[in-house]
Amino acid sequence: MKQLLTKNGVSLLLPFIMITTCFALWGFANDVTAPMVKAFSKIFRMSVTEGALVPVSFYFGYFVMAFPAALFIQRYSFKAGVMLGLSLFAAGSLLFLPAQLLGYYFPFLIAYFILTCGLSFLETSCNPYIYCMGSENTATQRLNLAQSFNPLGNLLGMWVAMQFVQSRMNPMTTAARYKLPLDEFEAIKDHDLSVLIQPYIYIGIIALLLLLLIRLTKMPMDRDVPATKSLGQSLRELIKLKNYREGVIAQFFYVGAQVTCWTFIIQYGTRVFLAEGMDEKAAEILSQKFNIVAIVFFTVSRFICTWLLKYVKPERLLSILAICAGTAIVGVILFSDRNGMYCLVAVSACMSLMFPTIYGIALHGVGDNVKYAGAGLIMAILGGSVFPPLQAAIIDTSFTVLGLSSTNLSFVVPLVCFIVVALYGHRAFVRFHIKPVV
Repeated sequence: MKQLLTKNGVSLLLPFIMITTCFALWGFANDVTAPMVKAFSKIFRMSVTEGALVPVSFYFGYFVMAFPAALFIQRYSFKAGVMLGLSLFAAGSLLFLPAQLLGYYFPFLIAYFILTCGLSFLETSCNPYIYCMGSENTATQRLNLAQSFNPLGNLLGMWVAMQFVQSRMNPMTTAARYKLPLDEFEAIKDHDLSVLIQPYIYIGIIALLLLLLIRLTKMPMDRDVPATKSLGQSLRELIKLKNYREGVIAQFFYVGAQVTCWTFIIQYGTRVFLAEGMDEKAAEILSQKFNIVAIVFFTVSRFICTWLLKYVKPERLLSILAICAGTAIVGVILFSDRNGMYCLVAVSACMSLMFPTIYGIALHGVGDNVKYAGAGLIMAILGGSVFPPLQAAIIDTSFTVLGLSSTNLSFVVPLVCFIVVALYGHRAFVRFHIKPVV
């Protein structure tokens, strides 16, 4: 631990703890939001595709704000970037209150966008901050350690969504809501929206408190060396690095796989459990319980994989786990009962290593371009906006092939994503450990 968090003889344990708290914060935001695709679809009587505008708005904020965030922290500091990120995150969260009062879908999408502009600042600041807290040789292991606390936030977000949103919403089915008179529908919608916004109001207040705490904490590395290169020069240098280019692509596909697996587990599980004879609300809640189990697997696996990185090259472990995830997704597609749910849970154990490891591998050799390089990898989170609508559109077709439902078949989307990640891990292993670095 001392070797991981020491630079130039100075211990960086305190800033590591403070910044790692932010990892848990955005983990909560990500996974309290995933079940909202199904919730918004019911509340506003929309299709799955329309409900998927939630992750589109959510992850588009990462894309839009990543390079402005990099420019900001390049001019000021990592700490300033974290503080601005927390401010935007809190503002977006608290905007859920006026959105609920307006009673329309679009204001919620705006709130999600502002919230994730803040998360983009946080991730653009926090990931390279952790990367720089010690030797480059231990950077991937350090990133995995910090990211190990991210799924704790994921787990809490899912539990809150299940206990304080899904279980408290009106149990009326989606089909029954379509038949309601307008006044009855509006009354149920107002009740459900008041339930839905509560986690966001509370997390917005917590973000403000964390902002105050970081503001009052003296943190080493608060000021960075002024930039000596323009953004254009840095980008030209980064584009020439094959390993970095491929890393951005792999991150784009990985985030797409993660978001689709965690978002549509509710639709997948609901279909399975309805076939067993459950009512819709019970099926949704049980699906969320499976999702929580998946995050428990993800969390435990993250710590195990961080330990394994002492003995296995990051690139090799990445490709092995991507192949395992792809194999499990094949089971998700082919099974139409609980076995498919078990496979989908297993996918989360395989995903645990991927984001920080792709991040660490891609940053290898970028030198003093680390902030802009990190921003490019955060922009790749756009994959979370691109792939869910594609998968939702497949689900909405309601077609079957060889007895497999459109929900099952839609998981070909994350399957393709994991194939891309496996190829990147293999190519990076060959690049750094078999052939000369290019």
